[in-house]
Amino acid sequence: MKNVLRVNMTSGIVSSQPLPEKYQLLGGRGLSSKVVLDEVPADCDPLGPMNKLVFAVGLLGGTYLSSANRLSVGAKSPLTKGIKESNAGGTTALRMAQMGYRAVIIEGQGKPGQLQYLIIGKDRLELRSAENFKGLGCFESARLLLEEWGAKAALALIGPAGEKLMNVAGIANTDMEGQPTRYSARGGLGAVMAAKGLKAIVILPDSRSQETMNSPEIWKEASKKFHHLLKTTPLTSETMPKFGTALTMELINSLGAVPTRNFSTGQFEKAEDIGGMKMRELILERGGEGTPTHACMPGCLVKCSNRYPDKDGKLLNTPLEYETLGFLGSNIGIGELDIISRLNAICNDLGADTIETGAAIAIAMEAGVAEFGDGAAAESMLQQIREGSAVGQVLGQGAVAAGKHWGIERVAAYKGQAPGAYDPRSLKVNGVTYATSPMGGDHTAGNGLFLKIDHLDPVGKVEISHNLQITSGWVDTLGLCTFVRGIHVADPELFPSLINSRYGVNWTAKDLEELGEQVITSELEFNRLAGLNATEAVPDFFKLQPLPPHNSVWDIPEEELKNIWSELGFPEVN
Repeated sequence: MKNVLRVNMTSGIVSSQPLPEKYQLLGGRGLSSKVVLDEVPADCDPLGPMNKLVFAVGLLGGTYLSSANRLSVGAKSPLTKGIKESNAGGTTALRMAQMGYRAVIIEGQGKPGQLQYLIIGKDRLELRSAENFKGLGCFESARLLLEEWGAKAALALIGPAGEKLMNVAGIANTDMEGQPTRYSARGGLGAVMAAKGLKAIVILPDSRSQETMNSPEIWKEASKKFHHLLKTTPLTSETMPKFGTALTMELINSLGAVPTRNFSTGQFEKAEDIGGMKMRELILERGGEGTPTHACMPGCLVKCSNRYPDKDGKLLNTPLEYETLGFLGSNIGIGELDIISRLNAICNDLGADTIETGAAIAIAMEAGVAEFGDGAAAESMLQQIREGSAVGQVLGQGAVAAGKHWGIERVAAYKGQAPGAYDPRSLKVNGVTYATSPMGGDHTAGNGLFLKIDHLDPVGKVEISHNLQITSGWVDTLGLCTFVRGIHVADPELFPSLINSRYGVNWTAKDLEELGEQVITSELEFNRLAGLNATEAVPDFFKLQPLPPHNSVWDIPEEELKNIWSELGFPEVN
């Protein structure tokens, strides 16, 4: 991973360049955010030629180390108007690294209305016309591309939501079965890709590519220890492989923090019907192409994903995760897994973020466009997004646009982005993260769900979120899955030893913390230049409307939020 691939959509020139020295010890989110800060004018139009779309592999990517091949995609977001990184599993990062690329940078802009796709191979780097893919969903596009370039190729592509430049548009990456369902979903980055004139990236396989290690024996020993810890830690060896993220539905419901009927209450009466235990039971009962235990990327030992079958055992959707259960389930009042899974599959084909899309549908339902719990109406709304009707255009721009259109005041959004499926009135660490992360309403920036704390008590939550956000910064930069965070707690020097054995440096756990701070600093600086505050205003309804069943409200002092990044030089001034 010693090179950067630059793709100029204006000139059509595709060129491979050595990775600059200043980026040698950056990868994933750290690299994408630094490139965006260094090369993108912060005041540019997110859908204009000055924005850049950066695909970056983590520092531990390109190997078969478990849980280390997540892909980060970064740009200025058309949704938040600030910096954005969205990461995903799948095969894209591994294939990129095997080709020798730490990053692929898409810059410039193609001719209006023109779509192309990029081929990355050992002996070919070229843009090809994608005119015959216009308007196609992600599944059909992936089928045609894999048919032409081989089943082992990795894809990153957009669907109709991206082509229509919608804020709900994400970027789909293929899994090991060639399904384009591993999403860099958040922030409207699929619209950025479309605005560049790029429909897809196709990365051809090359088994000859091997990543070299500075100290192979130390790498082998550290990898063995890491894999042993994954296999013996209950969360990664038992809970996640059996139930995946869906199991958190029951937990979050018990905490009174599940977004239900547009964040009007914190518990859903049908939570058990759409939770992890019920899902596992159904998948095993139906058999066929379904499985409750599935790896989202090559070499992953955790296997927390799933393949959900219909009643005949045919694959209906993959994966069905907690965030989707929250936003296409409880938050729009739907308590049937088959319906949620079908809606999820439609979003996957559209290339649409299930969080932002579900949040917008809930607002439409509150406005009386349809009744909460009406699955057919929700499916009809997704069809309108596909068609680009007037209502579809509103929904496709996300929750804030929907709230303005229908005059709904209860709109959950930070920096214009719907948050994760954890109501901040009852999960206050996450609320701090939403308000203070450079990413906006994004639970992956610092999720406190599994901490053994009083989630309703506001005391100390700013410090906890601060530390989690720093950790998430370096975890994303290494290309790791968030679920291995507990391994670092068990052995703080394990990940530094992996970095050291690969790159020939002498990092400690302190260096990882400083790396996380460096990532956050880059992102805060870009947002400052873009005119955004370090701390986002908390929606008023969280402060004013008590959340059943605990009747909790957002009550963390504003001054605490404003000073969360003061040690990095970003005290709030407005």
